[in-house]
Amino acid sequence: MPADLHQGFRVDPADLPSEAVIFGNTPAMRELRDKVECVLRSDFPVLLQGERGTGKDLVARFLHTRSSRCDGPFVKLSCAAIPKGMLEGELLGYEEGSSPEAIDSKRGLVEIAEGGTLFLDEIGEMGWILQSRLLHLLRDGCYLPVGGREERQASVRIVCATNVNLAVAVKRGSFRKDLFDHLEVMRFRISALRERKEDIPQLWDFFAGKLARKFGKSSPQLTPAVLDVLEHWNWPGNLCELENCIARVLILGDQEAIGEELRRHAALSNAVEDHPEKNGHFRGVSRHAAAEATILQVLQANHWNQRKTTEELKRSYRSLLYRLRNAGVLQRPRSRKGFPRSG
Repeated sequence: MPADLHQGFRVDPADLPSEAVIFGNTPAMRELRDKVECVLRSDFPVLLQGERGTGKDLVARFLHTRSSRCDGPFVKLSCAAIPKGMLEGELLGYEEGSSPEAIDSKRGLVEIAEGGTLFLDEIGEMGWILQSRLLHLLRDGCYLPVGGREERQASVRIVCATNVNLAVAVKRGSFRKDLFDHLEVMRFRISALRERKEDIPQLWDFFAGKLARKFGKSSPQLTPAVLDVLEHWNWPGNLCELENCIARVLILGDQEAIGEELRRHAALSNAVEDHPEKNGHFRGVSRHAAAEATILQVLQANHWNQRKTTEELKRSYRSLLYRLRNAGVLQRPRSRKGFPRSG
């Protein structure tokens, strides 16, 4: 491989967050850090499980940079980003003439990752036949390019990631049990951000510094008021959502305005989560509109009796008033035919 192409797959440890940022301070993430430490010097395949946006890519890169293969390439393949019919050729390569489109031979990512780490993201999207090819590679250390006649040896560390329950996929018949059994030996779970909210300040500092350098702006400091909002949000998008939130702060330049927006978003969305049966028929509209309609519907159903509403939403009276104020629903309307006035 040409040196410049090889360089494109290098991982500079300086580009990664510190261990304190990647793993944080919760018991579950500290346990994950200890498990990763145990496998650094081995070539055993690793399976990272976690919701989308939890930082599986960061953990995979950390594992690579601390392993004995750190001087080799780090190659990532998202199995969901490539049509399944093309995935085998992308992973294993193909020989000239193996298909009408194969006018030249092509190196696969297994070959490109030689001596380093191959990170297979969203492994649950891989087709059944290719799963058997991967199992052969894991067991025997060799593979056959598409259209090839001779197997090739490979020296590569395989790290897989998924946001789905592969055990369930095995029961459904969409994932091979023998491959799952092979990967499960070193299966590590990465916590969702809602499970490690105490790590938000240091995550903020990392993403704020990273984005500030990218946009050529000063890094925004996290105020106590905004931190309070962030800690009360469930972060369905995890680290990716937090990074996008910080990007908005940098671009809009008004942290307090973002805090108000998040407070309103959190109040409305939490009302929907606490009262899901009221939300079923709002699926065709936006989340904000559905949430606001849910709050109003519960209030109207209780004849604008806020105490009854708190009981139905299982919230304290003070908490509901806080949420209604941030949602723009301040008081009972003068006429029951109308909606409460806001602002």
